[in-house]
Amino acid sequence: MSFENASVTKGLIIYSAISSIFVGIFDVKHYVHLQFVPHISKYHQYWRLISHHLAFSNSSDLFLAVLLLYNVGVHIERQFGSIKYASFAFISLLLATLFEFVTLILFHRVGINQFTMGSSALIFSIIYQYSRIVPPSYTFKIFGMSLSNKSFNYLLALQIAISRLPSSAVVAIIGIMTGQIYRSDLASFNTYRLPPSVVQFSRRFLSPLIGTLRPPRRSNRALPDEPRNAGTRNNEGVRLNEEVITTARNPRPTGATSRAPRDIPNPGGTIAPSVMREWVDGLTGQADTASVGLRVPSESEISTLTGMFPTIERELVVGALQRSPNIEAAVETLLASQN
Repeated sequence: MSFENASVTKGLIIYSAISSIFVGIFDVKHYVHLQFVPHISKYHQYWRLISHHLAFSNSSDLFLAVLLLYNVGVHIERQFGSIKYASFAFISLLLATLFEFVTLILFHRVGINQFTMGSSALIFSIIYQYSRIVPPSYTFKIFGMSLSNKSFNYLLALQIAISRLPSSAVVAIIGIMTGQIYRSDLASFNTYRLPPSVVQFSRRFLSPLIGTLRPPRRSNRALPDEPRNAGTRNNEGVRLNEEVITTARNPRPTGATSRAPRDIPNPGGTIAPSVMREWVDGLTGQADTASVGLRVPSESEISTLTGMFPTIERELVVGALQRSPNIEAAVETLLASQN
């Protein structure tokens, strides 16, 4: 899995990591700490309701949050689209801040006086959408209990919910409530979108900071080895198309043995493979080549095609004959490799 079509999630992960490391290195965690007494009740520092979402308090919470954003947030953003997903994150943080403030006012006398740092409420809101939108890929049972591939993400979320009881559990409940409210038709929160000016600003200035979102692609071409002498450079056009004939080749021998065949013909006219080659083929499961559709070409066919295509190595000619039902088909294969 990659961050393709998930630019907002990648930005959240990068920001969470940088901000958490920043507040730890410069020892400014007290500025992003939310506590009702005395921050709100005495000093009226209401800006802490917003600032406590900006960074996580320790590396363990940050690690779990990054794992959940990567495993869960990417799926939700691809379902919503980046603009709707960013709007959903904004609404979730706004509702979570309101609910946290009300909770502190009502329950600060019974032990809920502070909340953990970080955007844990947003993560649980995303997890609620994940539970309702994304179906499980597979299910399994442990001691008779049915589980799925989604259960591992729920276990990670459970660790955040029980990390600092009771405040962490309250944050988890608030996050799930915000996810439910957003998914319902209450107040039409799911129809809200960020202003176009914010979207244009993000595309122009923030997207370059996030970097590329395309996943690394694996090459499906088997490139030949680099030439070991200058005399082989004129055959570069032939070597570029060798993957049409074969996808693997041995390093080219040097000197007078460069045209030597791998198999030594015996006086009876058949090709006798070496003992070492038989042993290697037995280990790799390639001993029964006849059972997979490969035929053994005769020496006359090899000589004929070698004379017709003097610029192509003998190993490639033999490979084309082995993979062709007759010599005419092998000629067509070799011609196609040169075009």
